[in-house]
Amino acid sequence: MREEPAGTDDLGVDITIPSVSRMYDHYLGGKDNYAVDREAVAALERRLPGSRVLAHDNRSFLRRVVRTLARDYGIRQFIDHGSGLPTQDNVHQIAQRVDAGARVVYIDNDPIVLAHGRALLEDTRSAVVAADIRDTDTIFASPEVSRLIDLSQPVAMLFVSVMHCLPDASDPAALVRRAMTRVPSGSVMVLNQLVSHHAETRDFVTGFMDHCTRGNWGRVREPAEVAAYFAGYDVLEPGLVEINSWRPDSELCCRPRGGGPWFEYGGAARKP
Repeated sequence: MREEPAGTDDLGVDITIPSVSRMYDHYLGGKDNYAVDREAVAALERRLPGSRVLAHDNRSFLRRVVRTLARDYGIRQFIDHGSGLPTQDNVHQIAQRVDAGARVVYIDNDPIVLAHGRALLEDTRSAVVAADIRDTDTIFASPEVSRLIDLSQPVAMLFVSVMHCLPDASDPAALVRRAMTRVPSGSVMVLNQLVSHHAETRDFVTGFMDHCTRGNWGRVREPAEVAAYFAGYDVLEPGLVEINSWRPDSELCCRPRGGGPWFEYGGAARKP
């Protein structure tokens, strides 16, 4: 069993508070997490069995959508909002298997994410920007975005499993609109988040995560609320769906969970 510091790690992070990105890392079998993160995951799993599966489903969706945009739509530029801790098959690795010249900027404000991400990105076609995803001005004024992103060409704007981390007070819909005004026609927005048809589930998960992260959380929403983010955009086939239904690799995998208390919902849409 590994020893862990009692209060802060060597980056000055308070590790007595669970982190969404570190919880996600634990779900995916990563090592960049602490006991407090693993305990929060276990508590959530006891109340809602199968929550670990959602993290793997989300990672699979990210792989498919990035590969599809690079291969079938010719997208060569990606901005990943709230990228989280690096794991297998990061966005730049997926896109660069299609075209080695693909460029990716990751956005996050978690110190551990930033430290690990910068250590990972040794090539000159990818970078990490230390910014809150809500701060569009800072993101687009950064040297990394200026160096890597050509705003005369389409950009894939990724908001993958991050919007539920933003409270209504942050107006996540306005964030999306603001970010999309910075990129040209033909750019693609990819967005999904945790949703539930059941008020009890929405309220429980929202309350649980808000409490354990001490306010670093948003809200589990309804599918119709997510659909509203896509108003005015040309939604790509197969539309807005439970993400396992989004262009599955085969009929034998990535089937919708169906009937579960909560799931990831969203899709991809082109800016007219």
